[in-house]
Amino acid sequence: MNRPSGRVLAFDWGLKRIGVAVGNTLLATSEPLCVLRARDGVPDWEAISALLEEWQPKLLVVGDPLNMDESVAEITRRARRFSRQLEGRFNLPVSLIDERLTSREARIQLEDQGLPYHGAVDAHAAQLILQTWLSEHSEG
Repeated sequence: MNRPSGRVLAFDWGLKRIGVAVGNTLLATSEPLCVLRARDGVPDWEAISALLEEWQPKLLVVGDPLNMDESVAEITRRARRFSRQLEGRFNLPVSLIDERLTSREARIQLEDQGLPYHGAVDAHAAQLILQTWLSEHSEG
């Protein structure tokens, strides 16, 4: 996928929480934005719509939760379904990116900074997902 210029939102999809990060392809920057509640993986579509309205992203990135051996699990299928729903509902391109160990890494980074990670880990995991996407799609 070509890298569109401008703002990008990334999602760390989960059954109970969906972390969201925002980034900029021109500056190759990203930051955690918020955590949305989900019910058995079903997001608050109105909250997502409000975020898209506010941030006006050119692209959405969704973490692809593959198993360590790169096989697909039920959680992978559900995250991919979420990505297709995003694309269909909001008519924006969606890119999947490998998210293995991002939640663990986010937890470690928050602990290293002396910050409480409860409630923040999902947004930081979304930021790591977005940083990975930005690195893989850099023009350099």
